[in-house]
Amino acid sequence: MNIIILEGPNLNLLGTRKPEVYGNKTLHDNHMYLESIAKELNCKIYFKQSNHEGALIDAIHESRNKYDFIIINAGAYTHTSIAIRDAIEAVEVPCIEVHISNIYAREDFRHISLLAPVCVGQICGLGYLGYEMALRYINLQLGKEIK
Repeated sequence: MNIIILEGPNLNLLGTRKPEVYGNKTLHDNHMYLESIAKELNCKIYFKQSNHEGALIDAIHESRNKYDFIIINAGAYTHTSIAIRDAIEAVEVPCIEVHISNIYAREDFRHISLLAPVCVGQICGLGYLGYEMALRYINLQLGKEIK
């Protein structure tokens, strides 16, 4: 099972950017933890972080026939990018949207996700645990398909 985790703008600043909202863990810390979970679940995960919308779209396009699932934290692009939404819909690779913070408890403009309608589900507000929950869900779902 191959899973790509896509992370959008400013997530490279985790650990220093708004620690009261996002915590003190860095992106690297989170990746190392997720790799331990992936090993436990016997799956391979790949990471791509970009501050550029087009790079994320390219990664989504490249996921077709390469990955079984996408986990995406598109950051602020969640609320603005019809192009990322269309890419997710076009490749037909199941996708879970994850956010470290609760986007519905923040500014009004963050309450709208353009991605949610084309994703299998959305996990937000549970910190880094949201990524682990997405991995475990995928493992359960793909296990059902294999049986």
